[in-house]
Amino acid sequence: MKLRKVLKIYVILSFLIYNLVACQSGVPREALMLSPESLVDRQLQTRVFETDDEMKLLAASAALLQDLGFTIDQSEVGCGVIVSSRDRNVTEAGEVIMSAALAVLLGVYHPYATTQKVLASLVTRPLDGKRIAVRITFQHMVWNVDHKLIKNESINESEIYQEFFSKLSKSVFLVAHEI
Repeated sequence: MKLRKVLKIYVILSFLIYNLVACQSGVPREALMLSPESLVDRQLQTRVFETDDEMKLLAASAALLQDLGFTIDQSEVGCGVIVSSRDRNVTEAGEVIMSAALAVLLGVYHPYATTQKVLASLVTRPLDGKRIAVRITFQHMVWNVDHKLIKNESINESEIYQEFFSKLSKSVFLVAHEI
């Protein structure tokens, strides 16, 4: 009889605690607000092209990304999306030597960066039948010798975006004139 009462109280408390947790308000309001930098970043990452041929614009974009050493990982031409990546070795001799010295002299293990993946995501959006907006974002991720992700951040250097869109303008011209 006593066990039954304890079990009943346990079930009621569990139910109350579950309902209290379930009643949390969800996503905090601040999480859904854009940062002041987001508009500046979006302007940096977007250019408008005076064309109505989205397929040629996507073809020129894919060709440019491949010329820059990216591999096309996914593309959905109907949605105007291209996702690509480029891997490179970022191991530096100085970091390896420092890691070895720390291990020998102090017995401290210090992992060093070995691999970087640069991601490029491109999206097109028709505007008014005569123009198409292209937005590209670059991100880089770095892993250490233990295969742990140590850096994951957006690349927001204006020179990179200016150079990309300058080359894309030339590529669009070449594709449009079938050169």
